[in-house]
Amino acid sequence: MTIILFLVDTSASMNQRSYLGTSLIDIAKASVETFMKIRSRDPNCRWDRYMLLTFEDPPANIKAGWKESHATFVNELKNLQTQGLTLMGPALKHAFDLLNINRMQTGIDTYGQGRCPFYLEPAVIIVITDGGKLTTMNGVQPEINLPMNSVVPGSELTKEPFRWDQRIFGLVLRLPGNIPVDMTTNTYIPSAENHPLDAMCDVTGGRSYAVHTQKMLNGALESLVQKVQGGVVINFEKIGPDPPPIEIKIENGLDSNGNSKENQDINMPIKMEVEEEKKAHSPMVGLTGQILPSNSWHNCRRLIYVPRSAQKGYSVGHWPIPEAFWPDSTNSTLPPRSAHPVVKFYCTPCEPMVIGNLPFDKYELEPSPLTQYILERRQPNSCWQVFINGSAKYSDVGHPFGYLKASSTLSCVNLFLMPYNYPVLLPLLDELFKVHKFKPTQKWRGQFDAYLKTMPSYYAGPLKRALARMGAPNLVPENMDNSLSYSVITYLKKLKNQAKIEMDRLIASVGQKIPVHEGIKVDSRTKTSILQRRDFNQLLQSAGGNLQNLKQELTDFNTFTVAVADKDIRPQYYRNPYDIPRKNLIDQIARMRSNFLQKSYHRTKLVDDDQAHSIPVQQMGNYQDYLKKQPAPLRELETSPTRLHTFGNPFKVKMNMVDEADDPTIDKPSKRRSLETPPPGPKRRKVGPIPKDYVFSRTPTPSPPSSPVPDQMMEAEFNVDPEPPDNEVEENNVSEQEDEDQPLIIAEPEQDDSRKNHIKENNVPGSQMEEQLLYNSVNSRQRGVHNSKKDSLIWTHNTRLKHSVFKELKKPGRNYDTLFHQLNSIQGNVQLKCAFVKDVIREAERFKKKVLIQMLEQFQTSMIQVEGRKRNSLTMETR
Repeated sequence: MTIILFLVDTSASMNQRSYLGTSLIDIAKASVETFMKIRSRDPNCRWDRYMLLTFEDPPANIKAGWKESHATFVNELKNLQTQGLTLMGPALKHAFDLLNINRMQTGIDTYGQGRCPFYLEPAVIIVITDGGKLTTMNGVQPEINLPMNSVVPGSELTKEPFRWDQRIFGLVLRLPGNIPVDMTTNTYIPSAENHPLDAMCDVTGGRSYAVHTQKMLNGALESLVQKVQGGVVINFEKIGPDPPPIEIKIENGLDSNGNSKENQDINMPIKMEVEEEKKAHSPMVGLTGQILPSNSWHNCRRLIYVPRSAQKGYSVGHWPIPEAFWPDSTNSTLPPRSAHPVVKFYCTPCEPMVIGNLPFDKYELEPSPLTQYILERRQPNSCWQVFINGSAKYSDVGHPFGYLKASSTLSCVNLFLMPYNYPVLLPLLDELFKVHKFKPTQKWRGQFDAYLKTMPSYYAGPLKRALARMGAPNLVPENMDNSLSYSVITYLKKLKNQAKIEMDRLIASVGQKIPVHEGIKVDSRTKTSILQRRDFNQLLQSAGGNLQNLKQELTDFNTFTVAVADKDIRPQYYRNPYDIPRKNLIDQIARMRSNFLQKSYHRTKLVDDDQAHSIPVQQMGNYQDYLKKQPAPLRELETSPTRLHTFGNPFKVKMNMVDEADDPTIDKPSKRRSLETPPPGPKRRKVGPIPKDYVFSRTPTPSPPSSPVPDQMMEAEFNVDPEPPDNEVEENNVSEQEDEDQPLIIAEPEQDDSRKNHIKENNVPGSQMEEQLLYNSVNSRQRGVHNSKKDSLIWTHNTRLKHSVFKELKKPGRNYDTLFHQLNSIQGNVQLKCAFVKDVIREAERFKKKVLIQMLEQFQTSMIQVEGRKRNSLTMETR
């Protein structure tokens, strides 16, 4: 996560107008918006977090901190107002405290255990201010003074208030009020050397920009976006003699280092970005080809880029940078460290050492005089070892923990981090793997133990993981991990808990309203006694010789308090004349005269319409403050019950809640059928053209047997009128319409031979015979059932039979003799039997038993034919 903190100067001097016609505070707001727009083009912007701070007193200075959203950031940026003094020192200190309090509770600084570049929280502090003086309550200050007191627990463990991954960049707005004369197209943006902010930027590894025109402002913002890189700042210092000068001789197109002339043209010396700081002078080349270096590369404070892993989304590394002291488990305190580690380097050329499977960390250096000097030497196969003073136990300089080396293409310089004192460790490991074949001897183990004594104990964990990765575990003893004493570990845990409490308090204080100032106390004008005044005798005579009266006359009013106007309270001009500003006196008198001359008091207006709706331009659209002033809404009379089950769709309607559940005409699919017989639905036709030999028929929906009827209805059954009443006619019409709405049922063309012969013998079409049967069943349904007890027995028998038939249907195989034997025992009329068989067909369709379905359809057809023959024989006998 990259933190981009904007520290905007909100002092009164930011109200001055520029030649663009806008104030400097408006230009600062537009600059922040432009920066975010340019930054959004970078794919790494998804890990950015924006913060907004001002020069106000805490906690009002934090407009958008750790928990505020991006919408809050934009809203607070739009509502910034200028007032007060240019308190840059306290404002910077508050910004560092806001960042460091989170670092302390996460523990990424790893005090006493080395500095890990991959444990970082990169922060870019962009200060936007004018080129004015630094004003405080004590006067004008020539330089930035940061307060020494800090609310961050553990701040005493670092000498400086900032950390090595926090950089300051200053944007000094020096836009004149008149149009500047020099409007050239020069892209060079100078640094604000005369401003105190420039020194603070240089100390943290950043830089400042002196902006004089709008074009320079756009260029500065483009450069600032490129500066947002993840990395840490390291102070490189040279020790020992300078390297010997090299001569570049061209022979057969190759120089003395084996580089071709084409490579020399491509890999020209890297120029600094407009020679960012004029302190870095370009090297001079002599007539003989010797490079005469300057001294600017001897001491460089530059950033090393720490890349983010594309797979994991955060930085990954193995080896730390050693501390500047030898760790001792008996020490009860930790010495304070500097924010930027001072890395010493020898200019003695060495061979870069590396063995297979041994992890190392590689970090690219930011362009600087040091990188320029190394690249101009054109020695990609040699390196310079790096040290930390005081890191060894018996050596002041310490042992090497890495080296500086130019890339093979001479495009950049890289810092390689290796195990501590790697020139001793790497030959030992190479001997273990190649000579001893992972079986250390007593002599080798003695040499390895001697190496461990020269290594800081906090390197034991990384070395143990590296050896386990190489296939040689258990070489480092377990007791080496304890590099800190018990008191130090307890102290660090205590600091972490305090930082968490302070972090919660700071987050809760953001956005709180500042308490109203009670007033300004009047100070005593004189510090001396009245008896020491030269005119005491004259004053005593004028007071009539009474010393008590003289004291009352010379009262200094030191117990009085001058009230301060509250901006949130609107002045009441008609109640208190002292609330009327001097510039509004004439307008107020005119309003009072108009109200006084009114004939009726109903027309009196204490507040004019134009005044009630007049809002300054800066407050237009500030709807958040308006909502904050609104009173809290009243609670509801009846609280709505909370939903206990919030998973899924809360508006989903369950299947058993449909109103038409009892409607027999609705065909509802169900995975598990009930024991009762559901109403049979029409058979759906397959998609495709209809053959010419298909026969179409309509089948009404049967209904279950009716409930027992009273005796009056049974008596009325014997005296049925030949013509039904009107309501029965309407019911018949409705039933016919429902039958028309139902889909057609297609009968199979391949019919049973017995049925064909029966149709031929009686000269009756099959469709007419089925319609006759259905008409008789409908009439029987209208007449009702005479014996309800008998029907209930039939219904119970069929229900039990259906359960056994379904169980037989689910059995594997194609032996259906038992099933059809059970179907022959169906009781009831033809309508009930057909409905029973159709339910069995539906169940067979669920299990995709096509052969059984055909056999059931033939069984149903034969059952209808047998019933038709019985009825025909009965009619013939009656005739």
